[in-house]
Amino acid sequence: MEHNHHSHNHHHSTGNGMKTAFWLNASFTVLELVGGILSNSTAIITDAIHDFGDTIAIGSGVWLEKLSKKGRNPTYSYGFKRFSLLSAILLSGFLLTGSSIMLVKSALDLFSPKVVDDQLMLAMAVIGIVVNGIGFWRIYKEERNHGNNSKAVMLHLLEDVLGWVAVLIGSIIIYFTGWYWIDPLLSILIALFIISRTIPNLVASAKIFLQAVPDDVLVENIQNEILSVNGVHTIHDVHIWTMDGDYHVMSLHIVLEEKNAEKEESILQQVVSIAEKYNVKHPTVQFEANNYNCRFVDC
Repeated sequence: MEHNHHSHNHHHSTGNGMKTAFWLNASFTVLELVGGILSNSTAIITDAIHDFGDTIAIGSGVWLEKLSKKGRNPTYSYGFKRFSLLSAILLSGFLLTGSSIMLVKSALDLFSPKVVDDQLMLAMAVIGIVVNGIGFWRIYKEERNHGNNSKAVMLHLLEDVLGWVAVLIGSIIIYFTGWYWIDPLLSILIALFIISRTIPNLVASAKIFLQAVPDDVLVENIQNEILSVNGVHTIHDVHIWTMDGDYHVMSLHIVLEEKNAEKEESILQQVVSIAEKYNVKHPTVQFEANNYNCRFVDC
């Protein structure tokens, strides 16, 4: 019986966009807390607490993203790629928690709105849109195709941008009408929107942890193409999963029509090419003779 292994390089983001988002968020959180106290705006103070959680989450995301680039060791044989996924789940959890708190708080304020300094709210909203917009754009431009972690952070910043747009609109309406209930109403709509976007991202991350077959991998097509390779009799014990949403792994047993070292090398190269075609970066193949009774056939 013979084991053949093939691996590829995996490219990650530089993390510069994440670092920018962290420092912008950390600095603005302090400014936001002061502005919320001065304007007597509960919404701004609540969002400052929310942004503080974002800052911690993004900071952990930067650290875990860096950690995920480390190579394998005796304890973590696949390396640290899944630490980035862990960060994505933590970030989504923070986002759901923060949005839920904002939703409840806004619902209460809707029935008992408070008088706020609308002009200071307007100024804070403009600064908030600019700061979070810059962070969102940096990550979108540099790291949008680098896994769930960056996507979760972008969703955080998108929430903040939309939240400040709501504060901007609310402050203008309040200035001209005195309708203080407009602000919590807009906050409710935005919180519901963010929750609706976060839940699918969290579900996708959970599927990765549960080793579900990646959505972009067509298992039946891969199996059919491998079975069509000359010299392959049957295949079984096919497993395909992903480490972090981008680095896909596959293992399978191939029963050969006849054991031949030269033929095995040719079959292996063809299987690797098929795997690459379907974005599987880490295929592992075990060859078996036609008369070998493998106990994993029905697994």
